[in-house]
Amino acid sequence: MRVAHLVAAFPPYRSGTGTVCYHNALEVARLGHEVHVFTTAYASTHGHTAHATDDPPGVQVHRLRPLIHVGNAPLTPGLLRLGRFDVLHLHYPFIFGAELATIRALLGRTPTVITYHQDVILDGLMGKAILLHEATFGKTMLRRAHRLMFTSLDYGRASRVAALVGQMGERVIAMPNGVDPDAFHPNIDTTALRARYAVQAGDLITLFVGGLDSAHYFKGVSVLLDAAAQIDDPRVKIFIVGAGDLRPMYEAQAARLGLGARVVFCGRVAHDDLPAHFALCDVLVLPSVTMGEAFGIVLLEAMACAKPVIATNLPGVRTVALHDENGLVVPSGDANALAAALNALLGDPARRRRMGENGRAQVEAKYAWARIGAALADVYREVARG
Repeated sequence: MRVAHLVAAFPPYRSGTGTVCYHNALEVARLGHEVHVFTTAYASTHGHTAHATDDPPGVQVHRLRPLIHVGNAPLTPGLLRLGRFDVLHLHYPFIFGAELATIRALLGRTPTVITYHQDVILDGLMGKAILLHEATFGKTMLRRAHRLMFTSLDYGRASRVAALVGQMGERVIAMPNGVDPDAFHPNIDTTALRARYAVQAGDLITLFVGGLDSAHYFKGVSVLLDAAAQIDDPRVKIFIVGAGDLRPMYEAQAARLGLGARVVFCGRVAHDDLPAHFALCDVLVLPSVTMGEAFGIVLLEAMACAKPVIATNLPGVRTVALHDENGLVVPSGDANALAAALNALLGDPARRRRMGENGRAQVEAKYAWARIGAALADVYREVARG
């Protein structure tokens, strides 16, 4: 089969949607199919430069120059000039791009698969524009899909397009995100990383990994810092991996709270260095505060390294972080509850070990990218056959 993925952002720009597209494309290509990715050549505006080494092996990546940009919504007319494919796989949200992809699919009578990654939740004029889009063309476009995939039906039923879950019947399916259990595993040597960050014996590392830019405002970093200020144990360190325009605000908050050296802003970390950061930590925290967070790939990466997780009780996220199995689930935006959860896990090594082992077992059974790629190829074959 010839398969085209359409996505707004793609590595080296770090986003959950781009990461999922990368691995979806890679695994389907490994199965012998011809796979292309069409994305936006806007790397320079995000402080990244794309290289061939950023592309999945065996996948042809086409970076199209946008006519205009509105935030992370690029208008890319080149999407109208795609060649012929057996399946188009659209990663939504992709404002502007989704409309052009739908027109192209209709003109070419090409079956369309859509992954609905998350609601777009914004304030002000942009938020109103998104709602208008979703109520008009967006809903029509999603309804026409041959398969509409959510990372979990829990999220789909709570999302702003929940009505489609009932209306579209068997065309709505769950397709979770995944992780590479060979790259992320419990036996990674962290000696060099401990030296880099001057980690002392007895330190307890709480890790956050996520974008610190405005597009990822919902990650809940401020809540994490407020929770850290309630923890008196000087051994507890907060490592924040990520970069973006909101970092100075978070640094100012940490200083205002008197956290000092207890918070380490690690900056942008190369993908190959990420597994060691997960292996270094004692617990991974995903404190997101809105349904802009639909799943949480970082939860899987921590689980694959046999680390317990703490996440917020958001649809989709709570299907990955299972309370008292592989971690703890707390109310979103509740710094007191997050601090209590951190104290509970950091003070109980045996509990952390049990939860970490459970998480690794769940990854191996359900979340390996190779397993997900095979299921995705089956979906493509079904829609290509009509």
